[in-house]
Amino acid sequence: MYSFPANLFCDVRIEQVYRSILRIEMGKLEEIKEKNDTGAFIRIFDGKRWFYSSTTDIENIQNEIDSLATLADADGMVAQHPLIKKLQANQGTYNNFSGNEVESVSLGDKRKLLDSYLNLIENDSEITHWSGIYTDNHSQKQIYSSLGANLKFDTQIAGLRVGVRFGSGKNVFSESWCKAKSSFKELETLHDEAKNFIEQARDFFHNAEKIEGGNYTVVLSPMAAGIFAHESFGHKSEADFMVGDETMIKEWKLGKKVGSDILNIVDSGIVAGSGFCPYDDEGTKAGKTMLIENGKLQGRLHSAMTAAELQEETTGNARSVSFEYEPIVRMTCTYIEPGQKTKDQIFAEIENGIFIDSVKHGSGMSTFTLAPSMAYLIKNGKIDKPVKFSVITGNVMKTLDKIDAVSDSLEILSFVGGGCGKMEQYPLPVSFGGPYVRVSEINVQ
Repeated sequence: MYSFPANLFCDVRIEQVYRSILRIEMGKLEEIKEKNDTGAFIRIFDGKRWFYSSTTDIENIQNEIDSLATLADADGMVAQHPLIKKLQANQGTYNNFSGNEVESVSLGDKRKLLDSYLNLIENDSEITHWSGIYTDNHSQKQIYSSLGANLKFDTQIAGLRVGVRFGSGKNVFSESWCKAKSSFKELETLHDEAKNFIEQARDFFHNAEKIEGGNYTVVLSPMAAGIFAHESFGHKSEADFMVGDETMIKEWKLGKKVGSDILNIVDSGIVAGSGFCPYDDEGTKAGKTMLIENGKLQGRLHSAMTAAELQEETTGNARSVSFEYEPIVRMTCTYIEPGQKTKDQIFAEIENGIFIDSVKHGSGMSTFTLAPSMAYLIKNGKIDKPVKFSVITGNVMKTLDKIDAVSDSLEILSFVGGGCGKMEQYPLPVSFGGPYVRVSEINVQ
């Protein structure tokens, strides 16, 4: 399709993106918009360095290639470079959402859908502030390279976010129900779930009590477990953090014991949802990457560059937030795999503990912090009263080792209205999840 310069590696990534958004706050339509963007990212490698360019002028891609080539030093051995040998030359067309594209749904129908969820809350006298967002994104990508890549594929997500606030002044509690699916139609029948969540938030506002800090046995919901896996270990698995850092390479040697024997953490780009990424932005096919298996460090996430540097295999995790940026190592769908016990068994074995159901935010590398939104006391094996506290925190490695039970069911969560941030690239769509995970001891503050 393009004339690639001799003795240089070159690839072209073209993106065609449709997105729409509707935002209503306290009954007022604040935003309604749909947009189509098309652009391309071009890069050339001469064996020593990369040369990049991005453009919205698709007809001018060949000129961009030729211009970049003048900056590079041709090398007849570039094809034998370890980095280039890690790149794949996949071919084919994989339109996963053909006939089901979100752009085929009118803005009027999207407004009706959002209104149907806001009808659950807009006349509720206890809710002092409310808002709703519908948003979607359908991205079609094409990747061509001097190695012979000729690849077309698409990704798509549609989602809703309904936010509520109870109370006023110093006595307020805010929560949001958020759900994302791979198609518009899948969002049409979730009203009962949204309603139940809002009633749970109402109950928490009225009945939550402060709890004293200290060390507790803690059960993480699939949401909390997924955020914990993403923040505390997923980022550590992004191999670009290790390149050039001999200390970290030794510390995170594959095969090292890093957690409980029952702990398995995975990253996979082929799981449906907001982390779905069947090919990365270098054209590498995605798969399931075991990060921790039976408590031992089993793998990490790679681009072609990091795989070459660490002499490991690519994983399909070279991702960019848009055609304006180069691909860097990013997560897709990161989750803890299910175990053997039922959810009821995990709770039944606790005399006094805490259940974290929803989370405001989390962070962490060596030390993690999770700030709960809705949490509950566990008494004599049963979920008891709602409780309030600031955060749970601890050393990542010690906490991974104190995981002593994992439930037998897996829940993957997808969201809209945010994403993962790294360097200047934010927000990148990801998903996460897990089973119910019990940690024998975590510090509650």
